[in-house]
Amino acid sequence: MPAYIVVDTRIEDPVTYEDYKAQARPIAESYGGVYRARGGTMDVVESDLWEPHRLVIVEFPSMERAQAFLNSPEYAPVAKIRHSAAKCSLTIIDGM
Repeated sequence: MPAYIVVDTRIEDPVTYEDYKAQARPIAESYGGVYRARGGTMDVVESDLWEPHRLVIVEFPSMERAQAFLNSPEYAPVAKIRHSAAKCSLTIIDGM
């Protein structure tokens, strides 16, 4: 069953964040990740609890593969770049 990493990001350092994006994508893809949305235009229809900034959705073949990507030794230093350049909320959700 597929799983999705969903990230809401408020970028604080755009230059450094570009470096993060360039490094993160090939690592995610090596774990079977396929980017489904990445910072596109949003139409926030309802927002009682959440005010998204920039959304990224990456599909993985399974919850285990998504977790493996996030916990991988390859991604660990790249995640530090993201943490230095942006504030994020990240979740993994099972697909259907």
